Amino acid sequence: MLEEMRIDGLGVIDEAVLELAPGLTVLTGETGAGKTMVVTALGLLLGGRADAGRVRPGHPRLSVEGRVCVPADSTVVTRAADAGAELDDGALILARTVGAEGRSRAFLGGRTVPASLLAEIGAELVAVHGQADQQRLLQPARQRAALDSYAGSNVAKPLAVFRERYEKHREVRETLDELTTKARERAQEADLLRLGLAEVEQVEPVAGEDAELATEAERLAHADALRTAAETAHAALLGDRDEAAAQGTDAASLVAGARQTLDGMRDHDPELAALADRLAEVGYLLTDCGGELASYATSVEADPARLAAVEERRAALGALTRKYGDDADAVLAWARDAAARLTELDGDDERIGELQQTEAALAKELDELAAKLTKARQRAAVKFGKEVSGELADLAMPDATVEVVVSPAEKRGPTGDDAVEVLLTPHPGAPARPLHRGASGGELSRIMLAVEVVFAGADPVPTFVFDEVDAGVGGKAAVEVGRRLARLAANSQVVVVTHLPQVAAFADRHLLVRKDAEGTFTSSGVTTLDDDGRVRELARMLAGLEDSELGQAHAEELLDMAAADRSGRT
Repeated sequence: MLEEMRIDGLGVIDEAVLELAPGLTVLTGETGAGKTMVVTALGLLLGGRADAGRVRPGHPRLSVEGRVCVPADSTVVTRAADAGAELDDGALILARTVGAEGRSRAFLGGRTVPASLLAEIGAELVAVHGQADQQRLLQPARQRAALDSYAGSNVAKPLAVFRERYEKHREVRETLDELTTKARERAQEADLLRLGLAEVEQVEPVAGEDAELATEAERLAHADALRTAAETAHAALLGDRDEAAAQGTDAASLVAGARQTLDGMRDHDPELAALADRLAEVGYLLTDCGGELASYATSVEADPARLAAVEERRAALGALTRKYGDDADAVLAWARDAAARLTELDGDDERIGELQQTEAALAKELDELAAKLTKARQRAAVKFGKEVSGELADLAMPDATVEVVVSPAEKRGPTGDDAVEVLLTPHPGAPARPLHRGASGGELSRIMLAVEVVFAGADPVPTFVFDEVDAGVGGKAAVEVGRRLARLAANSQVVVVTHLPQVAAFADRHLLVRKDAEGTFTSSGVTTLDDDGRVRELARMLAGLEDSELGQAHAEELLDMAAADRSGRT
């Protein structure tokens, strides 16, 4: 529900605040006061096209801000949250600015958003009907959705089943098309997989083998140098037994001598004794390391034949890693995946046969479900046409009839086989035509009113806005327009721009758009009328004289009639 709207610098409106409420709100005022500017402001707020020509002279920009109360669990809140918007005490703030140079900006919940997002969310919040803005139920897809809502469970249940089976059929059809139309590509893929698997099978790589072979090749290629290094290090640690002159100069002997020197004095100082113990440990480590160096030197042998074999094996593995993975492990992983994929490709013929049977069964099931949907929609369409036509008879269109035509769509979709269109026959003998081509602006607004009254509760929208709904209407028909607007307002918020006192009399809240002269420009503001103010405004609308006693008496009579009518329905 729209709680409040602020307008600044829009057309004749310098600055205005509209405080709205549940039920029926009417906006009235003299010609040129800016009533329609309120609808224009709402259109901007709901993502409408920005026009710099609407910026009031002397203002750098126009701005519109609206506060909309929305249920916390509504899809609107979810969509807004996805865009980063935040609620303000349970309300969503929508805003729009248009600069005098033409630049437009849109805001939702404090975040800058595309104007298209305001339009998307606005379609769920407000239905606008006016001379230049009859959008919601003129859209064929919306007409079908509205008819389905109107039909209730008679359509909802088979439609849910149809959608589920339709999606399953689409998946099967796509898989089948891929298998049958890409048979050559799949055969080529299978051949490449077989060739690759044959190469891998011929080499028979082992996990981690390439790393081990690289290490072994490096050792074999430098065997002599490695052995010499080990022998030299051994001699440095433990001495060379073949050279007597070198005795006592190796690391182990020097460390042993140092330890013995300290051992002689260890009883005199614990700190020195600890150092002696550490030298003993060093001696043990030097001895162990020297022994391992001796063993290593003995084990290293130059083996040209083995080196050649290792390099040959590495070359074979390298041929695989260039094609199928970075190392032996990756090649083996590729081989496992390739074998699984090849099994899948080799089973395509059998799979195609199974899918063809499934697709045929689903297609038959869809035909039956689509036929049920069509019949349910046709029954609802007949009832809907009769109810709307009955409403039009009391809205100064007694000869007009509305019918909903359910016809085959160009192709089947997730909602069935049906195209739904609302047609109007303005008078007997005239051809039935789509709503937007069969009625004038004022007639279209009344048709939309009749449609919304019939759809009330079936296709709910929190707020309805009507502009020129009473064009070309007067007398008793005007009273009926007001009565139906009040009826629609029993379940939704309704905002109406009107020039008819018969309609204004049914309002729960009456807003007056008043204009004043400011130098060379006209300025308008919005005032909420109290009971006395309503009487004076209705008198002005009736007789052109707000202070006329006769006009005020007639105004009071209208208000009493409307109040009695509302009381009779509660």
